[in-house]
Amino acid sequence: MQLRRVVVTGLGALTPLGNSLQAYWEGLLKGTSGAAPITNFDASKFKTQFACEVKGFDPTAYMDRKEARKMDPVSQFAVAAAEEAVRDAGLELKTEAERERAGVVLGSGIGGLLTFQEECINFAKGDGSPRFNPFFIPKMIADSSSGLISMRHGLRGPSYVTVSACASSNNALIDSFNYIRLGTVDLMVSGGSEASIHEAGVGGFNAMHAMSTRNDDPATASRPYDKDRDGFVLGEGSGIIVLEELEHAKARGAKIYCELVGGGMSSDAYHITAPHPEGLGAFLCMKHALQDAGMKPAEIDYINTHGTSTPIGDPQEVKAIQRLFGEDAYRLNISSSKSMTGHLLGAAGAVEAIATIMAVHQDMVPPTINHFTDDPEIDPKLNFTFNSAQQRTVNAAMSNTFGFGGHNTSVIFRKYR
Repeated sequence: MQLRRVVVTGLGALTPLGNSLQAYWEGLLKGTSGAAPITNFDASKFKTQFACEVKGFDPTAYMDRKEARKMDPVSQFAVAAAEEAVRDAGLELKTEAERERAGVVLGSGIGGLLTFQEECINFAKGDGSPRFNPFFIPKMIADSSSGLISMRHGLRGPSYVTVSACASSNNALIDSFNYIRLGTVDLMVSGGSEASIHEAGVGGFNAMHAMSTRNDDPATASRPYDKDRDGFVLGEGSGIIVLEELEHAKARGAKIYCELVGGGMSSDAYHITAPHPEGLGAFLCMKHALQDAGMKPAEIDYINTHGTSTPIGDPQEVKAIQRLFGEDAYRLNISSSKSMTGHLLGAAGAVEAIATIMAVHQDMVPPTINHFTDDPEIDPKLNFTFNSAQQRTVNAAMSNTFGFGGHNTSVIFRKYR
Protein backbone atom coordinates (compact mmCIF):
# COMPACT_ATOMS: atom_id res chain seq x y z
CA MET A 1 0.00 0.00 0.00
CA GLN A 2 1.32 3.42 -0.95
CA LEU A 3 1.16 5.68 2.11
CA ARG A 4 0.16 9.28 1.47
CA ARG A 5 2.39 12.19 2.48
CA VAL A 6 1.36 14.42 5.38
CA VAL A 7 2.28 18.09 5.69
CA VAL A 8 1.80 20.83 8.29
CA THR A 9 -0.34 23.72 7.04
CA GLY A 10 -1.49 25.55 10.18
CA LEU A 11 -0.23 26.30 13.69
CA GLY A 12 -1.82 27.81 16.79
CA ALA A 13 -0.21 28.36 20.17
CA LEU A 14 -1.42 29.58 23.56
CA THR A 15 1.54 29.33 25.91
CA PRO A 16 3.26 30.83 28.96
CA LEU A 17 5.45 32.76 26.49
CA GLY A 18 2.58 34.36 24.58
CA ASN A 19 -0.93 33.85 23.29
CA SER A 20 -0.11 33.39 19.61
CA LEU A 21 2.27 31.41 17.44
CA GLN A 22 4.42 34.46 16.74
CA ALA A 23 4.66 35.48 20.41
CA TYR A 24 5.51 31.91 21.41
CA TRP A 25 8.23 31.52 18.78
CA GLU A 26 9.77 34.91 19.50
CA GLY A 27 9.79 34.10 23.23
CA LEU A 28 11.59 30.82 22.55
CA LEU A 29 14.27 32.42 20.40
CA LYS A 30 14.85 35.17 22.97
CA GLY A 31 15.25 32.59 25.73
CA THR A 32 12.37 33.99 27.76
CA SER A 33 11.29 32.25 30.97
CA GLY A 34 7.54 31.93 31.43
CA ALA A 35 7.86 31.16 35.15
CA ALA A 36 6.49 33.55 37.77
CA PRO A 37 4.60 33.45 41.07
CA ILE A 38 1.22 31.71 40.75
CA THR A 39 -1.78 33.99 40.26
CA ASN A 40 -4.47 31.35 39.61
CA PHE A 41 -4.84 30.80 43.38
CA ASP A 42 -3.15 31.67 46.69
CA ALA A 43 -0.14 29.36 46.70
CA SER A 44 1.53 30.80 49.80
CA LYS A 45 1.11 27.57 51.80
CA PHE A 46 2.33 25.26 49.01
CA LYS A 47 5.87 23.93 48.64
CA THR A 48 5.92 25.33 45.10
CA GLN A 49 4.55 28.83 44.72
CA PHE A 50 5.33 29.52 41.05
CA ALA A 51 4.46 28.11 37.64
CA CYS A 52 4.40 28.92 33.93
CA GLU A 53 0.89 30.32 33.58
CA VAL A 54 -0.82 31.58 30.43
CA LYS A 55 -0.92 35.35 30.87
CA GLY A 56 -3.57 37.87 29.84
CA PHE A 57 -5.87 35.29 28.28
CA ASP A 58 -9.44 36.51 27.64
CA PRO A 59 -11.70 33.67 26.43
CA THR A 60 -14.28 36.19 25.20
CA ALA A 61 -11.84 37.16 22.45
CA TYR A 62 -12.62 33.71 20.97
CA MET A 63 -16.18 32.99 22.15
CA ASP A 64 -19.09 34.75 23.82
CA ARG A 65 -19.27 34.95 27.60
CA LYS A 66 -22.12 32.44 27.90
CA GLU A 67 -20.20 29.86 25.87
CA ALA A 68 -17.02 30.45 27.90
CA ARG A 69 -18.85 29.75 31.19
CA LYS A 70 -19.71 26.28 29.89
CA MET A 71 -16.04 25.41 29.35
CA ASP A 72 -13.21 24.51 31.69
CA PRO A 73 -10.01 26.47 30.94
CA VAL A 74 -8.58 23.34 29.29
CA SER A 75 -11.25 23.60 26.58
CA GLN A 76 -11.03 27.38 26.36
CA PHE A 77 -7.31 27.08 25.66
CA ALA A 78 -7.84 24.40 22.99
CA VAL A 79 -10.61 26.31 21.21
CA ALA A 80 -8.51 29.49 21.18
CA ALA A 81 -5.39 27.80 19.79
CA ALA A 82 -7.49 25.95 17.21
CA GLU A 83 -8.95 29.25 16.01
CA GLU A 84 -5.45 30.50 15.25
CA ALA A 85 -4.36 27.23 13.62
CA VAL A 86 -7.43 27.00 11.38
CA ARG A 87 -7.05 30.65 10.38
CA ASP A 88 -3.32 30.16 9.77
CA ALA A 89 -4.10 27.19 7.50
CA GLY A 90 -6.67 29.23 5.56
CA LEU A 91 -9.22 26.44 5.97
CA GLU A 92 -12.60 26.81 4.31
CA LEU A 93 -14.35 23.44 4.15
CA LYS A 94 -17.39 24.34 2.09
CA THR A 95 -18.94 20.99 1.26
CA GLU A 96 -20.27 18.16 3.41
CA ALA A 97 -17.90 15.76 1.65
CA GLU A 98 -14.90 17.88 2.71
CA ARG A 99 -16.10 18.10 6.30
CA GLU A 100 -16.59 14.34 6.50
CA ARG A 101 -12.90 13.86 5.64
CA ALA A 102 -11.58 16.16 8.37
CA GLY A 103 -11.32 15.38 12.08
CA VAL A 104 -9.95 16.40 15.46
CA VAL A 105 -7.68 14.36 17.73
CA LEU A 106 -6.19 16.13 20.75
CA GLY A 107 -4.26 15.04 23.81
CA SER A 108 -4.76 15.96 27.47
CA GLY A 109 -3.25 14.22 30.44
CA ILE A 110 -5.67 15.52 33.08
CA GLY A 111 -8.56 17.39 31.43
CA GLY A 112 -10.89 19.69 33.37
CA LEU A 113 -9.10 19.66 36.71
CA LEU A 114 -10.36 23.06 37.90
CA THR A 115 -13.99 22.07 37.29
CA PHE A 116 -13.51 18.76 39.11
CA GLN A 117 -11.81 20.46 42.05
CA GLU A 118 -14.44 23.18 42.41
CA GLU A 119 -17.42 20.84 42.22
CA CYS A 120 -15.98 18.42 44.78
CA ILE A 121 -15.17 21.26 47.19
CA ASN A 122 -18.67 22.72 46.78
CA PHE A 123 -20.23 19.33 47.47
CA ALA A 124 -18.04 18.76 50.55
CA LYS A 125 -19.05 22.15 51.94
CA GLY A 126 -22.75 21.47 51.46
CA ASP A 127 -25.27 19.47 53.45
CA GLY A 128 -24.63 16.24 51.57
CA SER A 129 -27.37 16.82 49.01
CA PRO A 130 -26.18 15.94 45.50
CA ARG A 131 -26.33 19.45 44.04
CA PHE A 132 -23.93 19.64 41.11
CA ASN A 133 -23.64 22.08 38.24
CA PRO A 134 -25.39 20.61 35.18
CA PHE A 135 -22.24 21.41 33.19
CA PHE A 136 -19.97 19.61 35.67
CA ILE A 137 -19.39 16.50 33.56
CA PRO A 138 -19.25 18.18 30.11
CA LYS A 139 -16.76 20.73 31.44
CA MET A 140 -14.60 18.17 33.24
CA ILE A 141 -14.17 15.37 30.71
CA ALA A 142 -11.07 15.72 28.57
CA ASP A 143 -12.76 14.88 25.26
CA SER A 144 -14.96 18.00 25.40
CA SER A 145 -12.09 19.92 23.78
CA SER A 146 -12.11 17.87 20.60
CA GLY A 147 -15.90 17.86 20.48
CA LEU A 148 -16.10 21.63 20.80
CA ILE A 149 -13.56 22.17 18.02
CA SER A 150 -15.36 19.66 15.79
CA MET A 151 -18.67 21.47 16.32
CA ARG A 152 -17.19 24.91 15.85
CA HIS A 153 -15.58 24.05 12.51
CA GLY A 154 -17.99 21.39 11.27
CA LEU A 155 -15.39 18.59 11.21
CA ARG A 156 -17.18 15.23 10.98
CA GLY A 157 -14.23 12.84 10.82
CA PRO A 158 -12.58 11.08 13.80
CA SER A 159 -12.89 13.10 17.01
CA TYR A 160 -11.51 12.16 20.43
CA VAL A 161 -8.81 12.86 23.03
CA THR A 162 -5.85 10.63 23.81
CA VAL A 163 -4.69 10.21 27.41
CA SER A 164 -1.15 8.97 28.03
CA ALA A 165 0.06 11.47 30.63
CA CYS A 166 2.74 13.77 29.23
CA ALA A 167 2.91 11.81 25.96
CA SER A 168 -0.77 12.50 25.22
CA SER A 169 -0.53 15.11 22.49
CA ASN A 170 2.28 13.34 20.66
CA ASN A 171 0.03 10.27 20.63
CA ALA A 172 -2.70 12.48 19.17
CA LEU A 173 -0.34 13.68 16.43
CA ILE A 174 0.68 10.12 15.57
CA ASP A 175 -2.95 8.98 15.40
CA SER A 176 -3.82 11.94 13.17
CA PHE A 177 -0.78 11.27 10.97
CA ASN A 178 -1.86 7.67 10.47
CA TYR A 179 -5.48 8.56 9.63
CA ILE A 180 -4.27 10.85 6.85
CA ARG A 181 -1.54 8.69 5.35
CA LEU A 182 -3.80 5.62 5.35
CA GLY A 183 -6.47 7.54 3.44
CA THR A 184 -9.19 7.67 6.12
CA VAL A 185 -9.27 11.47 6.03
CA ASP A 186 -7.57 14.34 4.20
CA LEU A 187 -7.10 16.72 7.11
CA MET A 188 -6.79 16.64 10.89
CA VAL A 189 -6.75 19.32 13.56
CA SER A 190 -4.46 17.88 16.22
CA GLY A 191 -2.41 18.80 19.27
CA GLY A 192 -3.20 19.14 22.95
CA SER A 193 -4.33 21.28 25.85
CA GLU A 194 -3.79 21.36 29.61
CA ALA A 195 -4.87 23.63 32.47
CA SER A 196 -3.65 22.13 35.74
CA ILE A 197 -2.19 25.07 37.65
CA HIS A 198 -4.68 24.78 40.50
CA GLU A 199 -4.52 23.58 44.10
CA ALA A 200 -5.07 19.93 43.16
CA GLY A 201 -2.45 19.95 40.41
CA VAL A 202 0.25 21.81 42.33
CA GLY A 203 -0.48 19.97 45.58
CA GLY A 204 -0.53 16.59 43.89
CA PHE A 205 2.78 17.02 42.10
CA ASN A 206 4.33 18.53 45.26
CA ALA A 207 3.31 15.40 47.16
CA MET A 208 5.26 13.35 44.61
CA HIS A 209 8.33 15.59 45.06
CA ALA A 210 8.28 16.04 41.28
CA MET A 211 8.34 19.85 41.02
CA SER A 212 11.00 22.46 41.64
CA THR A 213 10.67 24.39 44.90
CA ARG A 214 13.02 27.20 43.87
CA ASN A 215 10.55 29.85 45.08
CA ASP A 216 13.27 32.48 45.49
CA ASP A 217 14.07 32.47 41.76
CA PRO A 218 11.24 31.08 39.61
CA ALA A 219 12.70 32.32 36.31
CA THR A 220 15.71 29.99 36.61
CA ALA A 221 13.91 27.05 38.24
CA SER A 222 13.46 25.00 35.07
CA ARG A 223 17.03 24.05 34.25
CA PRO A 224 17.21 20.85 32.17
CA TYR A 225 20.60 19.11 32.20
CA ASP A 226 21.98 21.42 34.89
CA LYS A 227 23.66 19.79 37.87
CA ASP A 228 21.42 21.65 40.33
CA ARG A 229 18.02 20.94 38.74
CA ASP A 230 15.43 20.04 41.37
CA GLY A 231 12.27 19.15 39.46
CA PHE A 232 9.98 20.37 36.71
CA VAL A 233 8.00 23.61 36.60
CA LEU A 234 4.28 23.22 35.91
CA GLY A 235 2.97 24.91 32.75
CA GLU A 236 -0.36 25.33 30.99
CA GLY A 237 -1.69 26.15 27.54
CA SER A 238 -2.43 24.59 24.19
CA GLY A 239 -0.76 23.82 20.89
CA ILE A 240 -2.77 22.98 17.78
CA ILE A 241 -1.42 21.75 14.44
CA VAL A 242 -3.29 21.34 11.16
CA LEU A 243 -2.05 18.22 9.37
CA GLU A 244 -3.05 17.68 5.77
CA GLU A 245 -2.53 15.22 2.95
CA LEU A 246 0.00 16.73 0.55
CA GLU A 247 -2.09 16.74 -2.65
CA HIS A 248 -5.10 18.12 -0.77
CA ALA A 249 -2.93 20.95 0.56
CA LYS A 250 -1.44 21.69 -2.84
CA ALA A 251 -4.85 21.69 -4.52
CA ARG A 252 -6.09 24.50 -2.30
CA GLY A 253 -2.82 26.45 -2.45
CA ALA A 254 -2.01 26.05 1.24
CA LYS A 255 1.32 27.17 2.64
CA ILE A 256 3.39 24.25 3.90
CA TYR A 257 5.60 24.54 6.97
CA CYS A 258 7.17 21.10 6.68
CA GLU A 259 6.33 17.41 6.39
CA LEU A 260 5.52 14.98 9.20
CA VAL A 261 7.34 11.81 8.21
CA GLY A 262 7.39 9.44 11.17
CA GLY A 263 6.14 8.59 14.61
CA GLY A 264 7.31 6.07 17.18
CA MET A 265 5.85 4.75 20.43
CA SER A 266 7.05 2.44 23.19
CA SER A 267 6.56 1.51 26.83
CA ASP A 268 9.23 1.38 29.52
CA ALA A 269 7.35 -1.49 31.22
CA TYR A 270 9.36 -0.51 34.29
CA HIS A 271 7.76 1.91 36.83
CA ILE A 272 4.62 4.03 37.11
CA THR A 273 6.56 7.33 37.40
CA ALA A 274 10.32 6.73 37.06
CA PRO A 275 11.87 6.27 33.59
CA HIS A 276 13.82 3.15 32.72
CA PRO A 277 17.31 3.64 34.23
CA GLU A 278 19.01 3.04 30.89
CA GLY A 279 16.46 5.00 28.87
CA LEU A 280 15.28 1.85 27.08
CA GLY A 281 11.79 3.14 26.28
CA ALA A 282 13.15 6.45 25.01
CA PHE A 283 15.64 4.59 22.81
CA LEU A 284 12.92 2.36 21.37
CA CYS A 285 10.43 5.11 20.51
CA MET A 286 13.13 7.18 18.75
CA LYS A 287 14.29 4.07 16.91
CA HIS A 288 10.71 3.28 15.85
CA ALA A 289 10.17 6.87 14.65
CA LEU A 290 13.26 6.70 12.45
CA GLN A 291 12.19 3.33 11.05
CA ASP A 292 8.70 4.68 10.37
CA ALA A 293 10.19 7.64 8.51
CA GLY A 294 12.64 5.44 6.59
CA MET A 295 15.49 7.58 7.92
CA LYS A 296 18.92 7.04 9.47
CA PRO A 297 20.13 8.74 12.64
CA ALA A 298 22.61 10.78 10.61
CA GLU A 299 19.70 12.53 8.85
CA ILE A 300 18.40 14.18 12.05
CA ASP A 301 19.78 17.65 12.80
CA TYR A 302 17.90 18.63 15.96
CA ILE A 303 16.08 16.94 18.83
CA ASN A 304 13.59 18.83 20.98
CA THR A 305 13.95 16.64 24.03
CA HIS A 306 11.51 15.75 26.77
CA GLY A 307 14.05 17.42 29.10
CA THR A 308 11.88 18.08 32.14
CA SER A 309 14.57 19.30 34.58
CA THR A 310 14.05 16.32 36.88
CA PRO A 311 17.10 14.67 38.47
CA ILE A 312 16.42 11.16 37.13
CA GLY A 313 14.68 11.96 33.85
CA ASP A 314 17.25 14.04 31.98
CA PRO A 315 20.28 11.68 32.11
CA GLN A 316 18.23 8.71 30.92
CA GLU A 317 17.05 10.52 27.80
CA VAL A 318 20.62 11.54 27.02
CA LYS A 319 21.75 7.92 27.41
CA ALA A 320 19.07 6.88 24.92
CA ILE A 321 20.13 9.54 22.41
CA GLN A 322 23.78 8.53 22.64
CA ARG A 323 22.95 4.86 22.29
CA LEU A 324 20.82 5.43 19.18
CA PHE A 325 22.84 8.15 17.46
CA GLY A 326 26.35 7.08 18.41
CA GLU A 327 28.94 9.54 17.06
CA ASP A 328 26.18 11.41 15.24
CA ALA A 329 24.93 12.59 18.64
CA TYR A 330 27.79 15.11 18.71
CA ARG A 331 26.62 16.64 15.43
CA LEU A 332 23.09 17.25 16.73
CA ASN A 333 21.58 20.30 18.31
CA ILE A 334 19.61 19.27 21.38
CA SER A 335 17.40 21.56 23.43
CA SER A 336 14.55 21.53 25.92
CA SER A 337 11.92 24.21 25.45
CA LYS A 338 10.55 23.23 28.88
CA SER A 339 13.33 25.40 30.27
CA MET A 340 11.16 28.32 29.09
CA THR A 341 7.55 27.07 28.98
CA GLY A 342 7.65 24.72 31.93
CA HIS A 343 6.03 21.31 31.58
CA LEU A 344 2.60 21.48 29.93
CA LEU A 345 1.88 17.83 30.78
CA GLY A 346 -0.53 16.46 28.16
CA ALA A 347 -0.06 19.55 25.97
CA ALA A 348 3.75 19.38 26.09
CA GLY A 349 4.07 17.26 22.96
CA ALA A 350 2.01 19.69 20.90
CA VAL A 351 3.73 22.93 21.94
CA GLU A 352 7.12 21.26 21.57
CA ALA A 353 6.19 19.85 18.17
CA ILE A 354 5.37 23.42 17.12
CA ALA A 355 8.83 24.54 18.30
CA THR A 356 10.34 21.67 16.29
CA ILE A 357 8.29 22.54 13.20
CA MET A 358 9.40 26.17 13.40
CA ALA A 359 13.03 25.09 13.81
CA VAL A 360 12.75 23.12 10.56
CA HIS A 361 10.84 25.92 8.86
CA GLN A 362 13.19 28.75 9.86
CA ASP A 363 16.53 26.96 10.43
CA MET A 364 16.72 28.23 13.99
CA VAL A 365 17.15 26.07 17.09
CA PRO A 366 15.59 27.43 20.30
CA PRO A 367 17.83 27.26 23.36
CA THR A 368 17.92 25.40 26.64
CA ILE A 369 18.06 28.28 29.11
CA ASN A 370 19.13 28.33 32.77
CA HIS A 371 22.32 26.31 32.39
CA PHE A 372 24.84 27.20 35.07
CA THR A 373 26.71 24.03 36.08
CA ASP A 374 27.57 20.92 34.06
CA ASP A 375 26.22 17.64 35.40
CA PRO A 376 28.98 14.98 35.55
CA GLU A 377 26.38 12.36 34.58
CA ILE A 378 25.70 14.15 31.27
CA ASP A 379 28.28 14.34 28.47
CA PRO A 380 29.36 18.01 28.20
CA LYS A 381 30.55 17.52 24.59
CA LEU A 382 26.93 17.26 23.39
CA ASN A 383 25.43 20.47 22.02
CA PHE A 384 22.48 21.27 24.30
CA THR A 385 22.09 24.74 22.73
CA PHE A 386 22.65 26.26 26.13
CA ASN A 387 21.35 29.76 26.87
CA SER A 388 21.02 31.18 23.33
CA ALA A 389 19.33 30.15 20.09
CA GLN A 390 21.52 28.86 17.26
CA GLN A 391 21.10 29.24 13.53
CA ARG A 392 21.80 26.14 11.48
CA THR A 393 20.27 24.20 8.63
CA VAL A 394 17.59 21.93 10.09
CA ASN A 395 16.54 19.50 7.39
CA ALA A 396 14.92 17.12 9.84
CA ALA A 397 14.11 17.24 13.54
CA MET A 398 12.69 14.96 16.20
CA SER A 399 10.46 15.83 19.17
CA ASN A 400 10.28 13.53 22.21
CA THR A 401 7.62 13.31 24.92
CA PHE A 402 7.48 10.72 27.68
CA GLY A 403 4.76 10.21 30.28
CA PHE A 404 4.05 8.69 33.69
CA GLY A 405 3.15 5.06 33.17
CA GLY A 406 6.20 4.60 30.95
CA HIS A 407 4.57 5.98 27.78
CA ASN A 408 7.11 7.18 25.21
CA THR A 409 6.53 8.96 21.90
CA SER A 410 8.67 10.57 19.20
CA VAL A 411 7.69 12.40 16.02
CA ILE A 412 9.89 13.50 13.11
CA PHE A 413 9.41 16.56 10.90
CA ARG A 414 11.38 17.16 7.69
CA LYS A 415 11.65 20.05 5.25
CA TYR A 416 9.05 19.75 2.51
CA ARG A 417 10.52 19.22 -0.92
